[in-house]
Amino acid sequence: MPARRVLATEEHADLLQLVRQICITELAPLVTEAEATETFPREVFRMLGKTGLLGLPYPEEVGGGGVPYEVYLQVLEELGSVWASVGVGVSVHALSCFGLYTRGTEEQKAWLPEMLAGDQLGAYCLSEAHAGSDPAAMRTTARRDGDDYVLDGAKAWTTHGGQADFYKVMARTGEGSRGISCFLVPASAEGLSADPPERKMGLTGSHTTTMRLDGVRVPVERRLGEEGDGLKIALAGLDSGRLGIAAVATGLAQGALDHALAYARERTAFGQRILDHQGLGFVLADMEAAVQTARATTLHAARLRDAGLPFGREASIAKLVATDNAMRVTTDAVQVLGGAGYTKDFPVERFMREAKVMQIFEGTNQIQRLVISRSIDVKAGGDGEITHL
Repeated sequence: MPARRVLATEEHADLLQLVRQICITELAPLVTEAEATETFPREVFRMLGKTGLLGLPYPEEVGGGGVPYEVYLQVLEELGSVWASVGVGVSVHALSCFGLYTRGTEEQKAWLPEMLAGDQLGAYCLSEAHAGSDPAAMRTTARRDGDDYVLDGAKAWTTHGGQADFYKVMARTGEGSRGISCFLVPASAEGLSADPPERKMGLTGSHTTTMRLDGVRVPVERRLGEEGDGLKIALAGLDSGRLGIAAVATGLAQGALDHALAYARERTAFGQRILDHQGLGFVLADMEAAVQTARATTLHAARLRDAGLPFGREASIAKLVATDNAMRVTTDAVQVLGGAGYTKDFPVERFMREAKVMQIFEGTNQIQRLVISRSIDVKAGGDGEITHL
C-alpha cells in the first residue's frame, strides 16, 4: 500500500506502522464474522488499551500517549479503514474521558490511567429519544440528596451501551441550557440498565442502546465541573469527537477505495482491465480526490487544535466533508464492483452501510451546516449562542 501521509517525526511514523500491522494481523481476521454476528469486540479494545492506543491524545502524566491530535486522528483513520466499529469505539472512548481530563479535580483525574489503559471502557450519554440534535431539551434529571445525586431518565443511542464500564452522563439539575450537569456513572451502579442493542443497518459490531437510569445514586464527587457546566463540557468535547468521526470516515472511504482499485486492476472487460476504461477510471479518480480532500480538511482542523487555536467551525466542516465524501466513495466502490459489490462476498457493501450513520451521529450533517453558518455569523459580529449538537 502506498504511503498516504508524511509525519514530522520517525516515532510517529513508527506508531502508524504499528497500527497498520495491528489492523492487518489482529483486526482484519475478525471483522467479517464479528459484524455478521453483531458481536461486540471487547477483547479488541483491551488489546488496543494494552498497546497504548486508547489514550493517545492524552498526556503521559495521566496515562496517555502524549501524541498530537493530528497523529491520533491518523491512527483512527487506519483503524477505520479496516474496522469502522472499532475506530468509532476508540473515538467514543476518548470522548468519554474528555470531561474528566478537562474539568475533573486532581483527585478525580486519578481515575484516568485505568480508563486510558483500556481496563475501563467508556460510553457517552447525551442524546435522548426526543432530544437528539437539541440536548438542551433533555429530560433526564439529577436531584441532589445529601452527598449524592439521584439520576432518573433514559439516554438514547449510547455507543458501548451495556458493554462499557463507566458512562459520562448529562442530566438536568436546573432549568434551560445552563441547568445541565455532567456525571461519571459506573456501570455497576444500582438502577442503571441497558435495553437490547438497536438493530442497525451498519456498525453492527458496535452496540448502541438506550440506557435507563432508575433512581441511580451517584456520589457528589462523581460530578464533573460545577452544577450547570454539563452542556459546556458536552459541546467542548464534541468538537474533538467530530474530528474523530471525520478521521474514521476518511479511513472507511480509503478502505473502500483500496478494494475498488484492487478489483478494477484485476477485472477485465472488452479485452482490457476495467481500470483502463475512462468512464471507470474517472470514477476512481473522483474517489481518490474525495478521500484526499477529507483527509486534508480533517488534519487542518487537528493542527489548529494542536496549536491551541479555535477549531470548532473547522471540526464541523471536517465532519461534514469527510462523512459526505465517505458516503459517496463507498457507494461508488459498490458501483465499481458491479454485481459483486452488491454481495456480501466483498466488504464494500458493508462499507456503504457503515458510512450512512456517520452523516448522522456526533451531530447530523444538517446540524453541522447550522453550526458552520452560526459560527460565520459570530465571526462577522453576530451573537448567536450555539447549544445544539
